[in-house]
Amino acid sequence: MGPRRARSSPVSARRRSPGEGGAYSYPTNAGMRWYWKAPITKADGTRKPVVRRGHLTKKAALAAMREALADSDCGKFVDPSRQALGAYLDAWLAGLRVEDSTAACYRHLLRRHVQPYLGEIPVASLTAARLDAHYRLLERQGRLDTAGRPTGRGLGPNTIRKIHAVLSAALSAAVDTAQLRANPAAKAHPPTIMQVRAAMREMRPWTAAQLASFLGWSREHSSYHALWSMLAMTGMRRGEALALRWRDIDLEAGTVAVRRGARMIRYKGERGAVYEGPTKNHRARVIDLDVGTVALLRSWRRERGALALQLARDDALVFGTAEGALRDPEYTSQAWKDAVARCRRALGDDAVPAIRLHDLRHTHASVLLSSGVPVKVVSERLGHASPSITLGVYAHVMPGDQRAAADLLAGLVGEAQ
Repeated sequence: MGPRRARSSPVSARRRSPGEGGAYSYPTNAGMRWYWKAPITKADGTRKPVVRRGHLTKKAALAAMREALADSDCGKFVDPSRQALGAYLDAWLAGLRVEDSTAACYRHLLRRHVQPYLGEIPVASLTAARLDAHYRLLERQGRLDTAGRPTGRGLGPNTIRKIHAVLSAALSAAVDTAQLRANPAAKAHPPTIMQVRAAMREMRPWTAAQLASFLGWSREHSSYHALWSMLAMTGMRRGEALALRWRDIDLEAGTVAVRRGARMIRYKGERGAVYEGPTKNHRARVIDLDVGTVALLRSWRRERGALALQLARDDALVFGTAEGALRDPEYTSQAWKDAVARCRRALGDDAVPAIRLHDLRHTHASVLLSSGVPVKVVSERLGHASPSITLGVYAHVMPGDQRAAADLLAGLVGEAQ
């Protein structure tokens, strides 16, 4: 007999060395799951064993491990942050290099509409699905009163898009600083631009007759009449009117230069304060005034000067307080609400429907556009960045003349036959 040959055995896959990591199964109530464990070199150069659970198959666990090891070799591995979202957002807000008014806006949106709901969730556990669910909640019942209590009324799509934009920026910063591997907000689904525009089309500005009724009443019954009239006849924003100084108005030429805006800025635990800043789009503009508004402003300046000479000087605020200080924008909106309520009691609910102060701006634009004033002219008065913005917001109020267009085309074709 020849030499005895050794029994052959099946070729087995190469076993990983103890330092390379591997995938392992574990039972859960939902069935078997897999986790991987491997030594990882983080972006800061430190090396430690990392465990990631929750994979449905061994293949998926190993694929995730190989991806992590590849990132580790390149010094790009991100160890997801276990910091709570609320604490992270506070730190992010504290480090922002933006204007105070912008930071205050971000802080307001996050502290009222994000942190009370999602603040305890670890940043690493935040998902696009969780954000989508939160946005739906805000749509249904997210509006809070001035004391921070739920009102049961939903936020508008434009506000939710703003919340999403700020939250997305904050989470993008977490990706940049290696606290997150990917931004979950990038795959979330806030309201679309079309939904925002649809909501804007539901606004209820006054007609020219309703505006005339209110201004006729306020002339005799509201100490804010000059301000209400200025807002209605120029389309300025509330803060832009409150920041106007007499040097911005040329009564001889009948123009007003809009260069800045007033904003309320609040910090947690502190009283708010009103500050002047640039306009919303950081652009100045000049608005032509009608003869009646010029006459009203002349009278208003004389009235202010009769209170105190310094209130009529060029550097004085046109619509400041009796002491010459900036008016609180929020208090001004409350004064408007009270004035409209009194007017409705005097003239009837149908004469002047209840609208917000900002709707005076919508009234200005809607009345002009429905009367055939070119979009470009209205856009310039409103201070929009381009006529396309004006068109997107107010296209529904612009008059159509399809019958004339159809007849014109038929006539041209008929002449050519």
